[in-house]
Amino acid sequence: MLSKRAKYAIKTILFLQDHPELVPASAKLISERETIPYKFLENILRDLKTHQLVKSVRGAEGGYALAKDPSMISIAQVMRAMDGPIALIPCISERFYESCPECTDEETCRIRKLFAEVRSEMVPILERPITTLAKSG
Repeated sequence: MLSKRAKYAIKTILFLQDHPELVPASAKLISERETIPYKFLENILRDLKTHQLVKSVRGAEGGYALAKDPSMISIAQVMRAMDGPIALIPCISERFYESCPECTDEETCRIRKLFAEVRSEMVPILERPITTLAKSG
């Protein structure tokens, strides 16, 4: 399941992309417009900044902006910045692989095969640039 933290981070990135006229946008503005608890958003913005997905602009007219062109940002990057691996089980993660302690043979594990297939279909979609997501409203 997508964590609330990742969902709010995605909403933040999409807000900054969709409203260039409001950028740099304050955390307060993003919080109000996207209905994200302010204190929670501050922590999310800090992590997005650490992962170089957003940058902060100081001053009276300061706030947050995307750190790079939206065509270079994917939902997968945002999810990984917030929650780590995208894989539903650790033994199929390409970037954060861990063996399952209860598994005796990964090669014949039917659960691993199923979730590997799910991952192989899901990740390419999440790796698309955010610019390919249709706007709503």
